[in-house]
Amino acid sequence: MNKLNIAIDGPAGAGKSTIAKHVSEHLGILYLDTGAMYRAMALKAIRSGIDPNDKDSVEKLLPKTDIDIRYLNGKQHVILDGEDVSDSLRTPEISKGASDIAVIPSVRIKMVEKQREIASKYDTVIDGRDIGSYVLPNADFKFYVTATVKVRAERRMSELSAAGNLGNRTFENVYDELISRDKTDSTREFAPLIKPPDSILIDTTDLCVSEAVRLVLEYIKSH
Repeated sequence: MNKLNIAIDGPAGAGKSTIAKHVSEHLGILYLDTGAMYRAMALKAIRSGIDPNDKDSVEKLLPKTDIDIRYLNGKQHVILDGEDVSDSLRTPEISKGASDIAVIPSVRIKMVEKQREIASKYDTVIDGRDIGSYVLPNADFKFYVTATVKVRAERRMSELSAAGNLGNRTFENVYDELISRDKTDSTREFAPLIKPPDSILIDTTDLCVSEAVRLVLEYIKSH
């Protein structure tokens, strides 16, 4: 039987991962955070002394890298070369590295193979930058979650502060980083961040999490 696949795309800080997690819980299906896979690849590069922007060096690293996704008690764990690195992936350095390394086509191809494999086996809510447009173009439901850069920066500041990763960074730093990341994600040649024409737009600028989740669930249940 075909599996239920729900694709949620959007820029950094728009709330797509939070929404995806809540939707998966409400529907009782798996949640796949694809961004964590690129973060794991960035972590591998950085640990190996390789700049995530260094295409040739990163490509040489790919055959020596094993990234797997496991689910324990309903929670996603990212396994890098046999090590659970789930708690090491949310630093600013890894965030930037993930955006940089995701530009490399061979990296995306490797990650997408794993994402499609998971989607073929399980009913899944998957969020990322290119899920509805490239990874799962035939997903049952597609949503594009966005918000103004100002609101996204405020949310990212709160997130970093709560995780103890804010350091000396100011709102202006975070705002500029989001602008830069948006540009990198939306202008890369291979599978850029776009709003799929058949996706439903969810603008979370003035919405709380529960309101955004309700909109997504109401649409799914009505169709």
